[in-house]
Amino acid sequence: MNILTFSTGTVGPAFFSLGVNDSLIIIVIIDLVVCLMPAFFAVFGPKLGTRAMVQARFSWGYFGAIIPAILNVFSLEGFLILNCIVGGQMLASLSSHIDDTLGIIIIAIISLVVTFCGYRVIHWYESVAWIPNAIAFIAMLAVGYPQLHENLSAPVPPVTPANVISFASFLASNIVGWCPIISDYGVYHSPDVSSARIFIYTYLGFFVSNVIGQALGAAFAAAAPSVPAWSAGFEDSSSVGGLFYSILLPTGAFGKILTVLVALGMSCACAPTMYTFCNSFMAITTRFSVVPRWVYILVSEGVLIPVAIVGAKKFYATFVDILDIIGYWSSVFAAIILTEHILFRRASFSEDQYPITTWNSYTLLPSGIPAVVAFACACGALVPFMSQAWYVGVVARHGSGDVGVFVGFVVGAIVYALARSFEKLWYKKMSKSDA
Repeated sequence: MNILTFSTGTVGPAFFSLGVNDSLIIIVIIDLVVCLMPAFFAVFGPKLGTRAMVQARFSWGYFGAIIPAILNVFSLEGFLILNCIVGGQMLASLSSHIDDTLGIIIIAIISLVVTFCGYRVIHWYESVAWIPNAIAFIAMLAVGYPQLHENLSAPVPPVTPANVISFASFLASNIVGWCPIISDYGVYHSPDVSSARIFIYTYLGFFVSNVIGQALGAAFAAAAPSVPAWSAGFEDSSSVGGLFYSILLPTGAFGKILTVLVALGMSCACAPTMYTFCNSFMAITTRFSVVPRWVYILVSEGVLIPVAIVGAKKFYATFVDILDIIGYWSSVFAAIILTEHILFRRASFSEDQYPITTWNSYTLLPSGIPAVVAFACACGALVPFMSQAWYVGVVARHGSGDVGVFVGFVVGAIVYALARSFEKLWYKKMSKSDA
């Protein structure tokens, strides 16, 4: 639970011009369904003991898995950029002596320090970093409830199917983006733990934190134009950090302390992301694995700060673009992994289905051709359904909204199932002819 989930909820009213009621309905439905996916992927970590990009080789093949590993590196950098922008905005809202640029640098440096402490420190930090966020959300609701209640029935522009679908797609992208990384955080857990227990705990963690944070974000963003203090802090729907602090302003020093803690707590989202950034980089090729992990952290930091500074100037356009692009490829990735596991690995984590000792042998791993073909077909199929500031697909132009995430998932699953089945039949036929 952090301010990024709050920011995600604000997109409905601030970017897609949806009312609070419409936004809340979409949030609940999407979170209820899509949170099932990262919860399922969380089981892979403890059961197989491998990082997500290594486990991907059992469907993508040794060389094919390079594709999601590279894309994951860029996606994780995108998450880091968003986290630092929001944290920087919050610090900048506290004082005229701090601007977004300085705030971003502060958050990035703190995240760097936490990441250098290693996985066990990060894991402990994650277990306590949510507490200030939860207190802040409760305080915001207590202070802002009168204004929220008054503005529940405030007039909003007519709802269009395109905006509803695009917001739903945006929310789904935010959650699906966890599928290529979630198993990294469970590799040290016992493989003997019940799969159902891992799944339920992870699902509840995702669902509860996302619904609460996103619902609050949608409610406050929808009410902000009608509350002068909030509107000034929101800066014409461009500063989530300013909105956050303006809501807590009546609490005085307590609100400032909470805002600082929540802003600095963004490092709890950045640190594990940097950790997985390094793992994904090293999974691209064995040559990268011999490079010390701290080198990749510094590379991430060097890219992160300047891009975040530029992206902060157009926050919502940057926010939507980054998450949607992450969602496009992550949905296809998830479809391929799930199809392989359910149809071709018999939904089993046994050694027979996943011979882990072969993880680094391209001759013993699958060819990866079906995965690459499915990925290419899915990416091609989703392009006409894209709706971004920089490109609107042929289908999306007719008012369908952005359904690229959903199209990519469906096409990826179908094409992979067909291509993998054909490959297995081909190998079976070839083995018979050799005999």
